[in-house]
Amino acid sequence: MIKKLAKVLMITLVSLSLVACSGKGKEEVPEGPVTLKVWGAQEDQAFLAERVEAFKATQPDVEWDITLGVVGEPDALDMVTQDLDTAADVFAFANDQLFDFIGAGALYEITRNKETIVSENVAGSVDAASDGDKLYAYPMTADNGYFMYYDSSVFTEDDVKSLDKMLEVANAKGKKVFMDVSNGWYIASFFLGAGGKLDIENDKQVTDFNNDTGIAVGEAIRKFTADPAFLTGDDSILQAGMGDTIAAGVSGTWTADSTQESLGDNYAATKLPEFTVDGKATQMASFGGYKLMGVKTSTKFPVQAMDLAEFLTNEDSQVKRFEARGFGPSNVKAGSSDIVLANKALAALAEQAEFAHSQKNVLGSYWTPAEAFGTAMENKSTDDMKGLLDQMVSQIQEGITE
Repeated sequence: MIKKLAKVLMITLVSLSLVACSGKGKEEVPEGPVTLKVWGAQEDQAFLAERVEAFKATQPDVEWDITLGVVGEPDALDMVTQDLDTAADVFAFANDQLFDFIGAGALYEITRNKETIVSENVAGSVDAASDGDKLYAYPMTADNGYFMYYDSSVFTEDDVKSLDKMLEVANAKGKKVFMDVSNGWYIASFFLGAGGKLDIENDKQVTDFNNDTGIAVGEAIRKFTADPAFLTGDDSILQAGMGDTIAAGVSGTWTADSTQESLGDNYAATKLPEFTVDGKATQMASFGGYKLMGVKTSTKFPVQAMDLAEFLTNEDSQVKRFEARGFGPSNVKAGSSDIVLANKALAALAEQAEFAHSQKNVLGSYWTPAEAFGTAMENKSTDDMKGLLDQMVSQIQEGITE
């Protein structure tokens, strides 16, 4: 009888624990102060201080002791993992650190309001914060990706929906469409858009870019680079020619100011266009970079730490972060707010976010072979497409990095 009661009690305690961590039902107010430490970049300190005070006001019955520290996203992995006990309970980090954090056992799995967090943020940012079906961080920004700038005196809003139409118009008007196809970051947009696989299995990069669909994609890229209106190069070429010879170009927010200055009243931006694969219109994808917020596994207050991290990354906080720092939101509603949409580059990035893929599954072996294939396309190679793609895929999967 005693064993039976003990078993029932244990099950009850486990159930209560799961409820406390998975939802926001009626919960007991913790006794004594809830002590939490938050890390963020130096430039975020004033913003974080204001947001922390706003968070405290949402739970006035709790005695809060929340301190801030200066550790930016690039340094978060080293600082957290070198001494987990003294690290911040809540911290911001870049999404390409996710697997390293998980491997170090440093990230608390997000179980609280998970479905809400997933539904409220763009899919790419959720994927960037996840390992399989487990969520390990809160999406905070979606501001490191690419899209299409264009000259609205050359192209209409309908023109830029289709790459084929853009090339037709550009040729008719003596203009160029710019894209750095020999850069693996950009060329992936064709393959990923057509459903191509770029994943990690057994610590190795695997891809199917040489299957039948990949061959059709390769031929579409070859057709694009062979078009008289195609122009390639780095961002300096784009910036020098925009508004003159170049009427549209693929880039990111870092060229927004110079592009706007060049185009003036004709400055416009939108998601990447569709391209044709085997006669079918196919939306170009992209790589997206995201900032995330995590909770350490050794926190003494996991429920409160998750509440705080969720608040610091919710819709209101993401809008305010945009106002304070200019970071593009991952939150769907924040990304479609009037203040964000007024920024044409960020509005285009938000539009493209639906088709963006996280780089968390991209190993170093991908970049050089992808660049070599793109260079072959830019150099108007007439080699057998299957052979070119087989070579690229083989090098990617064998780990050729130079």
